[in-house]
Amino acid sequence: MTDLMDTGITLLPAETFDIVPTHLAVQAMRDNGYKNAAYALAELMDNAIQAGAKNVELLCAEKDTLVNNKKRKRVDQIAVLDDGSGMTADVLRMALQFGNGTRLDPSQHNGIGRFGMGLPASSISQCTRVDVWTWQNGVESALHTYLDLHEIRERRLGFVPAPQSKQIDPLWRESGHTFADSGTLVVWSQLDRCRWSSARALIDNTEKVIGRMYRKFLNNGKVRIRFVSLHIGDLAGTISERYALPNDPGYLMPVTSCPAPFDSKPLFQPWEEKGGSHEATYNIAYHGKKHLVTIRFSYAKDEARPSDQAGRLPYGQHAKSNIGVSIVRAGRELELDQGFVLQYDPTERWWGIEVDFPPALDELFGVTNNKQSARHFADLAKIDITSLLQGGVTINEAMAEMAAEDDPRGPLLELANKIKNSLASIREQIKLQGRGMRTISADDTEMPPTPPRAETTATARTTERKQEGHVGRSDKDESLPSAERQETIERTMLADGTNPTEAKTKASDAIQFGLKYIFAHAELDAAGFFSVKSVGGAIIITLNTAHPAYKNLVEALEDNTPSDDPKVLQDRLENAADGLKLLLTAWARYEDELPEGPRRQTARDARNDWGRVARTFLSRDE
Repeated sequence: MTDLMDTGITLLPAETFDIVPTHLAVQAMRDNGYKNAAYALAELMDNAIQAGAKNVELLCAEKDTLVNNKKRKRVDQIAVLDDGSGMTADVLRMALQFGNGTRLDPSQHNGIGRFGMGLPASSISQCTRVDVWTWQNGVESALHTYLDLHEIRERRLGFVPAPQSKQIDPLWRESGHTFADSGTLVVWSQLDRCRWSSARALIDNTEKVIGRMYRKFLNNGKVRIRFVSLHIGDLAGTISERYALPNDPGYLMPVTSCPAPFDSKPLFQPWEEKGGSHEATYNIAYHGKKHLVTIRFSYAKDEARPSDQAGRLPYGQHAKSNIGVSIVRAGRELELDQGFVLQYDPTERWWGIEVDFPPALDELFGVTNNKQSARHFADLAKIDITSLLQGGVTINEAMAEMAAEDDPRGPLLELANKIKNSLASIREQIKLQGRGMRTISADDTEMPPTPPRAETTATARTTERKQEGHVGRSDKDESLPSAERQETIERTMLADGTNPTEAKTKASDAIQFGLKYIFAHAELDAAGFFSVKSVGGAIIITLNTAHPAYKNLVEALEDNTPSDDPKVLQDRLENAADGLKLLLTAWARYEDELPEGPRRQTARDARNDWGRVARTFLSRDE
């Protein structure tokens, strides 16, 4: 054996050779698989709900930052505040240890928490410092401790600091929040991995995920989740606040975040087999006990699909973001599994399936420690169950064969088989429903109303821009009652000179189909080709019928007079093309006549900015 003394290697004391060097292990744990900040924040909310919280708040503190020499608001700190039971000093210290917790024993596997990784692992996935205050007898008695990756990396911190009495930072005390007699405040700072830089983008994207994960808690009133943004330089008032609504991918809940008109009534209906129920229940034997697993099925109502353009409507886009089998553990969703989805088929958005199981089956389902997936169940979507059942083999025999081979997925095979068989029937029903859109029965006098394509597409594109953090002045009124919005829109159109019938019809369509944009026609007392007004959460674009462009472009395109003469149709297209070219040449001349200076540069900037938005709106939705 080589003598280490001859190699020049310095021998260190044995106690320095930790099995897992803390400063390196914690750095590696940052890449722990959280999809984004919303899923990491859900871990903190799990802890709050497990601690009996009735109210949970996500607080986003922005400050002004220079970005490319321009002042921008950027999220500086993120906090989660709850009114749960709070923690003792020992439990607080334990909560910041990786792999420790109060619910690691199998007898405690009865809630949404379990793995002892949530608070520290989720926090360091997004930031380099996390501070925790907790109290059980008034906020004045709050205990505080923290983790700081810089201190750990520099080996100045090798253990969770002993909790000390410490007042909550002024940022949170002075921003108008109510602190209950007991509760916990978790604060992330030194954010370096959060995908969303603005409070609006963070809250918008988190709300969708949180609303879906905790939809059952929100729907039955067990918890309220509030989103708040504030500015560090002005703590006197919040920038915005709102409460999370349930986001139900099965679309059976009555009041959800789904756009109008299905914000106050279900978009889907239960799917039931003949003589059966929309729920299928199974008693799964595991470790000598039986545990109930429930599968629920639903599909779109006929009224939700008045035409094949329904997928372009806001509620159709909402359903598009909720495609998959919802895997629910202890009432809290883990993920929307895509394994059973036909990715090429846009009609997949019109069905919903939920699999609900208890924490006692975590190992069987393969629940990951970040509670973002159930791996064993997901694997079953890839299995060709038909091949397992060849030669008259029953599903029970196939399950027994998998058990004999120590395949942990065996007990779940009948669940996957049920889903695949039921999905085949549901898809057929959706196809029949689709054929009904395009046919008129003998009793029908006209086709059901169809949303206008351009307005529908523009609405979908606007939804995408809002998700990216772009804010419009009209957006704040989208939450107003539908009747109030419709009345405001109709009244504005009438005041601008729109025909009463057109005003009433288009205001009604805007609410019914959830349209952001409305095109109106009126003779305007202005030189412009069109006017733009934001009212009732919508944007009204009134085309000036007195403007020459109207005759040369709009009338040519909207002329619905039937004609079999190719020459007539060709003339219409040429007139429309000429009208568009003349509009562009008029703009070009407008720029050309402007003197060099700020006005000319502003016009060029406006053209480029408009072009960027237009590129988004005109892109095809494949």
